[in-house]
Parts: sequence; C-alpha cells; structure tokens
Amino acid sequence: MDFLPDDIDNYIVKHSQQEPELLSRLNRETHQKILQPRMLSGHYQGRVLSLLSKIIRPENILEIGTYTGYSALCLAEGLTEDGILHTIDVNEELFDFQQKYFNASPYKANIKQYVGNALEIIPTIESCFDLVFIDADKPNYPEYFNIIIDKLNPGGVILSDNVLWSGKIVKDVSPDDESTRALLKYNKLLATDDRIETVILPIRDGLTLSRKK
Repeated sequence: MDFLPDDIDNYIVKHSQQEPELLSRLNRETHQKILQPRMLSGHYQGRVLSLLSKIIRPENILEIGTYTGYSALCLAEGLTEDGILHTIDVNEELFDFQQKYFNASPYKANIKQYVGNALEIIPTIESCFDLVFIDADKPNYPEYFNIIIDKLNPGGVILSDNVLWSGKIVKDVSPDDESTRALLKYNKLLATDDRIETVILPIRDGLTLSRKK
C-alpha cells in the first residue's frame, strides 16, 4: 500500500541524502538474489535511520531483524567510535550475505551478529542500549518491547518498523490475522505505557519513534 502519491514519494527521495555506494550495491544484490526484497529498509528509510542514529550518537544499538544487513549499516553510521551494534536474525542462511557487506564497511569491528530466537538471545547480552530497532516477526512485537524496556537507557530510543502494516491496522481484522492483531496491541501498548513518549511517523509502512523517559 502506498501512503503517498508516486510523484511526491519520488520528490522526497530525490531531495533527501543520496544512498551510499555500498548500500546501493547491497540493495541491488538483495533484489537480485534474496526472497522478499521488500523487507529491505531501502534508500529513503535507510537515510532516516542513519540520521536518527547520528542525532542520538548511541554507544550500544540493538537490532531485532537483520535481514540482509541494510538497516544495520545505516544505524551503525551513528555509533560512537567504540560503539557496538548487536543485530539478531533467525535466518542462518543470510549470515554470510550480511557478513560480506559488514566486512566491506567501516563498521566491521562494531557489528556483532547473532542467529536465533531474539527473545532467548537478548537476555544474554550484557549491555544496556541507547537505540533499539525492531523489524522482525510482528506477532512478537509486544514481547520484544517487554524484554527490552528495562535494558533501554533513560533517554534511549526504540524505533519500530511496519506499524501501519499496509493500512491493515484501520481495517476489519480477520480472526486468523495474527500479525495485524499483534501490531494493534503493540501500537496501543506504546501509546499508553507511561515509561515512554511515542509518535508514529508515516514513513513507508510506518515507523514508531519511542523515547524512554
């Protein structure tokens, strides 16, 4: 679902920062070789992630849902010099693809890859986080929030992707649509939890920006 007319969308992309060359290659190869390339953050959203990370200047980032590594590389642009980005994905088949691009970037030493269930892995990471990006299986979004909120530093930010879910969140939900029901629960949770302040940004498929008080 497109939330903006194509000509407006194209104008926005054209007048935003250009996509770095390494990310452009990653973008192309993802579309050529990997299933479901629409899962990629892409040029415009990637520049949004990069700019937000540069504003926050996080020492520790957690990413839930690596996919091919595009968003991780965008977020890593804002890390402090010795900062670490912890990125988790359940799909072990993508590990080598991700690593190839991580190794080709300036952030090779700053990115730690994990493969497996994020709900099991996150408690084993000793760090607390300044920035968290959630872009994984939608039914677990509420659980991801509950497991990370106490590991988020005061002033830390959670970015949550796909919260508008192609507009399904304002339509009648079928009984078997687990993902939409989870996102409705998640969006309400973020809007009502008094530990955070939240706004939904209508960027691509919806990006929520939540700051811990």
